[in-house]
Amino acid sequence: MPDEAAGVDLPEGAFDGRRAFHDHLHAALGAAARQNWREIVLSDPDFSDWPLGERKTVEALQAWSAAGRSMVLLAQRFDVFAREHARFVHWRRMWSHIVDARACQGAGLPPVPSAIWAPGWFLHRIDLEHPRGTCGRAPEGRRAVRERIDECLRHARPTFAASTLGL
Repeated sequence: MPDEAAGVDLPEGAFDGRRAFHDHLHAALGAAARQNWREIVLSDPDFSDWPLGERKTVEALQAWSAAGRSMVLLAQRFDVFAREHARFVHWRRMWSHIVDARACQGAGLPPVPSAIWAPGWFLHRIDLEHPRGTCGRAPEGRRAVRERIDECLRHARPTFAASTLGL
């Protein structure tokens, strides 16, 4: 299987600050579209400081969206989406068949990591208060992030419905 995240346009190493985090997210989503990544996991306790409502982000997601793709959204809660990420909510409605949103919350459950994971690249925010972290292609880094995500997914339940049905 080819390395789905190969390319020089993805950042590597430590990063510091909100601007760097946002730039890295945009770079990842752009690469996902250009390189046809089949799977993306976005994970954060609440996504409150992610630029998911920005036009640029949603345009990259739209370019990435296609049959055979999948996205997992993992959070403790999704209440911020309706208030802060309206464009993303609209995109998610259109592409609900490729988006699996799950919540991991409750006493004794593992904390949800702030991370992006793809088969060939990862980003992990280690300090959320002063957005700092690391990113890259290193297999051990990808594996460590995926293990933390998987631990949360084992306890998670489906949430953040694409539409609300009612009478």
